[in-house]
Amino acid sequence: MSGETHEIWNLRFVNQILHSMADGVFTLDTRGRITSWNPSMEHITGYPAVEAMGRPCGFLNFNRCFGKACPANLQECGILGMPKAESSECFLHHKDGHEVPVIKNARVVRDENGEVIGVVETVTDLTELTKARFLAAEATRRLIRMYRLGNIIGKSNVMQQVFAAIKAAAASNATVLVQGESGTGKELVAGAIHYNSDLARQPFVTVNCSALSESLLESELFGHVKGAFTGAMRDRAGRFEEADGGTVFLDEIGEISPFIQVKLLRVLQEREIERVGESRKRKINIRVIAATHQDLFDLVRQGNFREDLYYRLKVFPIFVPPLRQRKEDIPLLVNHFIHDYNEKADKNIQGLSQHAMRIFLDYHWPGNVRELENAIEHAFVLCNGPQINVPDLPVEIRQLQYRRTLNVADQHKSTKNDLSGRKLSAEKLIDLLEECDWNKAEVARRIGLSRTAVWKYMKKWDIPLQRHS
Repeated sequence: MSGETHEIWNLRFVNQILHSMADGVFTLDTRGRITSWNPSMEHITGYPAVEAMGRPCGFLNFNRCFGKACPANLQECGILGMPKAESSECFLHHKDGHEVPVIKNARVVRDENGEVIGVVETVTDLTELTKARFLAAEATRRLIRMYRLGNIIGKSNVMQQVFAAIKAAAASNATVLVQGESGTGKELVAGAIHYNSDLARQPFVTVNCSALSESLLESELFGHVKGAFTGAMRDRAGRFEEADGGTVFLDEIGEISPFIQVKLLRVLQEREIERVGESRKRKINIRVIAATHQDLFDLVRQGNFREDLYYRLKVFPIFVPPLRQRKEDIPLLVNHFIHDYNEKADKNIQGLSQHAMRIFLDYHWPGNVRELENAIEHAFVLCNGPQINVPDLPVEIRQLQYRRTLNVADQHKSTKNDLSGRKLSAEKLIDLLEECDWNKAEVARRIGLSRTAVWKYMKKWDIPLQRHS
């Protein structure tokens, strides 16, 4: 075959490849004009080759390109500033007028002297993938709606029990004590009880009992009259009065002083309050929901919490489980937070990579759902792709993977050192082969020898290469 014939054959072969590709491929000359246009480009864009050839690619209106309108020649095109092939997920304008989601990849082509001779671009149609993403997102949203009560999400058995308790509490006026670790969503439980009850249109007033000193908390809860203390310039209603007809949520109730405990007990027993600085009793009609991350009964046994108040508060107790006891809810919660932060950050992150999700499922979550949400928000700051990957996660969560890797390495090192310190025998080698399911490479790694050395020992001691059936 002559050189000219060989070149013609190669050209035909390349053309056949381009024509058979599912991805769209087109090329530009040094003037930025289209010089080739494969059948997949015709299918993706709706433009036949005869309408595309000789035109600049600007007629496709890619919504993400290189920061400039299509120039008259490649020297002005932003692609020349790209050190390597540039990929971007974007949209092009179809001939019929609709937008087509695609991945666009462009690379500059240079000759042997480094001179630019053109550009080759590939276009991958993401229409079906986009539909699949949409359907998956819709399925997730339906799943979240199915396993949601108020702002609480959970499909695990323990959370379904919490949902049942919330509904039961909402149907009554009993005082509720919500217990659980920090970050589990105790305030959400209190809100769900209120907004699913007959009091939903009435006030829902929240007080963090750990945030204020005794005197300030007394004034905050019960109110005060003018001149009751320095700075009391006018009469002020307290949170109990503000919530009249509705619900007061007392968060971190285990932090209140003995003095406030006595006053709160009177509220629960008599449904009346006195403002600081006056002796007038004011009747109030409120429902009380309290919450704590502490073991209140333990505080009672220690003498730090009144027993009578404890029993007044825990008429209907609800325990919110930590996240580590409801890990099957993690994927649902992740999708919920990703949806929220996509709207806040104007991003389109689809979810977690398989590896990142594995780390989430293995992590202990000492901060519970609050820590999970913070981890997603952290990842949104770093993530620039369609998925959140391990490097996007907070360092304390990524350290779990690092520690696991070290532990495996230490185990292998320990096994290797144990064997290297004593002489290998036929019996020990057979035992190792059994432990490793007759995988010679794994045996070699454990004893610090090459696989060839293991084979030689097996031949020397007449050990079969495969386990006998």
